[in-house]
Amino acid sequence: MKYLLIIFCSVLIVVSCKKDKVSFEPTFVTIETPAHFPKMLVPEDNPFTIEGIELVRNLFYEELLSGDNTQSCATCHAPSIAFSDSTQYSTGIDGIKGTRNAMPLFNMGWQDFYFWDGRAKTLEDQILEPVPNPIEMHQSWKSTVSKLNENEVYRNRFLKAFGTPGIDPSRVTKALAQFIRTLISASSKYDVMYKFQNNLSLSIKEQQLLALVTPEEWGGYDLFKSLNGADCFHCHNGPLMQVKKFSNNGLDAVFSDLGRGAITGSSNDNGKFKVPSLRNVQLTAPYMHDGRFKTLEEVVNHYSSGIQQSATIDPLIEFAFQGGVQLDAQEKSLLIAFLKTLTDYNFINNPKFQDPE
Repeated sequence: MKYLLIIFCSVLIVVSCKKDKVSFEPTFVTIETPAHFPKMLVPEDNPFTIEGIELVRNLFYEELLSGDNTQSCATCHAPSIAFSDSTQYSTGIDGIKGTRNAMPLFNMGWQDFYFWDGRAKTLEDQILEPVPNPIEMHQSWKSTVSKLNENEVYRNRFLKAFGTPGIDPSRVTKALAQFIRTLISASSKYDVMYKFQNNLSLSIKEQQLLALVTPEEWGGYDLFKSLNGADCFHCHNGPLMQVKKFSNNGLDAVFSDLGRGAITGSSNDNGKFKVPSLRNVQLTAPYMHDGRFKTLEEVVNHYSSGIQQSATIDPLIEFAFQGGVQLDAQEKSLLIAFLKTLTDYNFINNPKFQDPE
């Protein structure tokens, strides 16, 4: 009986000291999307949670993601310029420059492929690349996860975001993707112009903004959509100001960067790159996949008279045979006035998107 009592007490002590499995119930939430936008398709395995979004607002600005703790996602995607990079090529922690201009981050929840060449099929796949890339943040995911796991604040935040303890590359990318999908830009002058012309209802605030649209901006909008004008609408239209495709827009006759062709291996894709959104284009210089154009004026001049012929040029660039649409000085001025209506100041100043520190 004495030995049985000792064994019973020992078992009781072990059981009483054993910690219950820690868990947490995340708060699932539906992100409100603009009424004039298509439906956002959110991955079933990565739904929005309040805890996840708040976690990554910190993680997006976290320099622990880089090998020398000096760079974060925001280093190359600054909120003040629509989460883009003002330099032609971003520079990694080892002082090495990339070969393409960093694309801005907004309305990512409506994209079907990522990077200029479309090599990533999901936002989560795209986020996996910059951390270990030797010319970017240059840190293995193993080291990244180890550093985050050493931080009690992050351990607790990941627990709350995903319901159970643990940090791994999948959870980091999913959390970042949740935050990036909340970066929605939809409150520019262009939005009220678009809604007005498509007979969509306007709030009182939007009606007030519509009244501020100038004749020059309306004239530029008409020119933008005109087949015999600037002829831009084939690749840039709708609320996203973007057609989801790859296009050779006549930058080069001979390609130093094959673009989509390097991914598919098809010569028919050589020189083709993802068509970007024109939203916030006033803020996201320099332009094109290689950042070759520093100003909107240079971009407009390219489409007006700088088109280069090649085997894969987009057939929708209908005036390529004459070098472009041949705009005069006044037309160029009107077009640029319209392009500036795409600037969304509410978006770039939204406190929910800023560095919490």
